[in-house]
Parts: sequence; structure tokens; C-alpha cells
Amino acid sequence: MGSLRQQERAAQLRQFHHQAPLLVLPNVWDAASARIIEQAGFPAVATTSSGVAAASGYNDGQNLSRDLLIDALARITRVVECPVTADIEAGYGNTIDEVLQTVQAVIETGVVGINIEDSLKQQKDALVDSSYQVELIQALCELARSMDIPFVINARVDVFLLAIGEPESRLEHAIKRANAYLQAGADCAYPIGRLERTTITHLVQEIHGPINIMGGFPELTLSELAELGVARVSLADGVMRSALGHIRTIAHELREHGTYASMNADALSGSELRSLFS
Repeated sequence: MGSLRQQERAAQLRQFHHQAPLLVLPNVWDAASARIIEQAGFPAVATTSSGVAAASGYNDGQNLSRDLLIDALARITRVVECPVTADIEAGYGNTIDEVLQTVQAVIETGVVGINIEDSLKQQKDALVDSSYQVELIQALCELARSMDIPFVINARVDVFLLAIGEPESRLEHAIKRANAYLQAGADCAYPIGRLERTTITHLVQEIHGPINIMGGFPELTLSELAELGVARVSLADGVMRSALGHIRTIAHELREHGTYASMNADALSGSELRSLFS
């Protein structure tokens, strides 16, 4: 049974998908980045699977072990007060039962939401059968009821990301999958990819529930995405890539010039660093 506090966070995260303002999630990869995002005023924290994997020295694609994933999530939920939703890729399992074991362990860390994708990990650039994903989502909803945690299921649709089928067929394919997942009990559909305005407009109009869009591209600002009717925006690994790029700039300046300008730019003070976890 979930604690009252975790139940409240789960309900809060679900409500964020149905009210203004737009739910914006600058995805995090460890406890420190999670605290920075929470302190900046964001109402929830989401992890990036590629960022969590990279922080432990692995590439994305379920190369990180399930145990290391669970450990990373527990470190994050320990230090933030806001709801946490976790990117668990395809669920670290070859069967529905195995995925349920992963999700149960994830929820036991204090996480109150998950991203679950419909890519086929055993085969590159392929999707699982939609009927399997529907059955999985239904089983996840039953798990939520059994744990008394109304955790939020963000069902990823990888049609655009993996360029499945002919370009003219992808919109209809993505809409069909998204609606099937929402009907099965998912709370939000996530047709991931770099999408332009017209495609997003059609998705909002034809998908029968909240949708998550991947942001970070200059073509559409957050306010413009909100105006289109998007419920949630994720930045995937964008924040971590930016942070690592800044570290690279610091390293090159130190190595080539022996100066510290880039290191000191936007740096936390010592007291700010110490206050992260106080």
C-alpha cells in the first residue's frame, strides 16, 4: 500500500496534465540536477533515461541495469518534495510480468509516474505490437490499483522517432496507437520526435487525451505549444547535453588558456551548493 504522501503526489502529477499552466519537465539525471530543477520552481521532476544511463557510464537503450536505475531513482526521490516521474524505457523486461516487477520496484522508490515506450528493444527501429502495449498498460493500471498508488502512465509512441512506415502514414499510425493506449488506461500520450506545428495541431485534435511533446527546438516556444493545446513538454536529454557541453567548454579553456571565465560563469556559490540538500 502506498503512503498518503505518495498518493497525494501521484494525484497532483495527474492533475497537472489537466490544468494550466503547461506542465514543463526539464528532465534530470541525478539528485543534484533534480534539486536544481525543483528549486527553480518546477512543480514536478522527470528523469531522462539517457541521462541517468550516462551518469553511470552507459549508453541509453536499457544498457543500465535495473538495479542501477532503481538506485538512481531512490536517490532523486530522497531529496525532492515534488512528484517524480521516471523514464523506464520499455520496462526492463521481455514479458509483461517482468515489466510489472520493474514498475513495482520503481514505485517503491517513491516515484509516482512512468514513461513507457513502445519500441521493440530486441529489434532496431521496430515497434511492439499495439495489442501487447495495450495489455501492458492495462496490467500497469491494475498494479496501480493493487498498490493504491494512482501513478501516472505516460505512454510513448515511437512512430515518428523511429520513422516507422512511409512519412504520409505516420500521423495516422501515431494517432491510432496513442488513442489505443489512452483507452487502455494511460494518462498521457507521448508521440516523441521533432514535430512541426501542423503535425502537433493534428495530434492535439485527434488524440483523445493529454499529449506530451518533446520541446527544446527553437521553432516552437513553450507558450506556443500551450496555445496549441499541448498538456506536457519534456526536454529529454537536452538539459544534460547542455550541462556536459558547458563542462567541455570549461575543460578546453583550462587546457588551452589557463583561465577560468567559463567555469565561473553561472556557477553556484559555495553556500548555494551546500544548501541543495539542507
